[in-house]
Formats: sequence, structure tokens, C-alpha cells
Amino acid sequence: MRVREGIQQANRATEKLIEVNDLMTDAVVHSFMFTWQWWFGIGLFIIPWILWFLFRNKESTGRLLIGGFVTIILSLIIDLIALSYGLWSYPMKFSPIAPLLFLPYHFSLAPVAIMFALQIKPRTNALLKGSIFAAIGAFIGMNFFAMIDFYDPKGWSTIYDFFIYLFLFFVAHWFSNMDSFKKISDPS
Repeated sequence: MRVREGIQQANRATEKLIEVNDLMTDAVVHSFMFTWQWWFGIGLFIIPWILWFLFRNKESTGRLLIGGFVTIILSLIIDLIALSYGLWSYPMKFSPIAPLLFLPYHFSLAPVAIMFALQIKPRTNALLKGSIFAAIGAFIGMNFFAMIDFYDPKGWSTIYDFFIYLFLFFVAHWFSNMDSFKKISDPS
């Protein structure tokens, strides 16, 4: 396939994506918006951040936020790859923006849960803490979201979710415990 043919094919695919986004927007506006599920999802987006702001370890705010932001980035990358291959989906939509993603999970639930896990008993063995966190997230959280139709695993095993959560925890733990945090100063 030549470049010009590839560009034409990419343009046709983009047109189809726009059609899909229009269908998703219609579903959000006419089927989901203002239902109890929609309000619950909005609450899942806002309430964890309020709780974190109130109960965070204020002396470690910067370190915890680094772990949270890394979690957001990694969870989005993992999700975009999995969604592209149809490994799982999110039937319930909260916003016509990024209709394939479960935004409360990526931007609130996962990062805030990891930030809380990082600050609770910080001297505890990371493997133990990460395993507990991953077990709760995978075996309780993901099954709950599947039960209320926020998540469709499409045959994806919950044990894989466990390892994804464990990976997210370890990377966030590593970033939040780096010793290279110093104030930015003038190099001269």
C-alpha cells in the first residue's frame, strides 16, 4: 500500500470514528444522562478527589500526586490498547468526549485509590500492600463494575486485572518514593 492509499484509508476510518462518536453522543444524551448510573459515575469522578483532598498526607502531597498522575497516564495507555483490541469495553457512558473510556476510573478512582494505598502504612512491604490493593481492585472493584454494567470484561480474566493493578501500584510506588525530588534552582 502506498502512502497516498494509506492516507485515504485513514481518512475513511476517521469518518467512521466521527459516525461512532455521534452514536455515542446520542446514547449519552438520550439514554444515560441523568439516570442513577450516570449520577453514580459523576459521583465516582468527584467524590474520591474530595476525600483525597480532605484526608491526604499533606506533607507528602507532591509525591502522592506524582504517583497519581503516573497512574492516570499508565491506566489510559493500557486501556486504549485493550479497547483497540476489543479485550473489554465500558457499556455505560458518562460523556460524549472520549466515549470508549471509563473516565471516572482513569481520572479519579484508580489514581486516588493508589494515592491512598501509598500513604497508608508507608513502611509496609510494597509487595504485600500492592497485592492487597490489586486484589481489592480486581476481584471486588472490577466485578462490582461488571455487575452494574459499567464494565464488560468480554472474557478477560480478573486475574489479568490483578496483575495490571499490581503493575500500576508498583510504578506509582516507585515514582512516589524517588529520592531525586529537590526544589528547582538556578543552575548558575
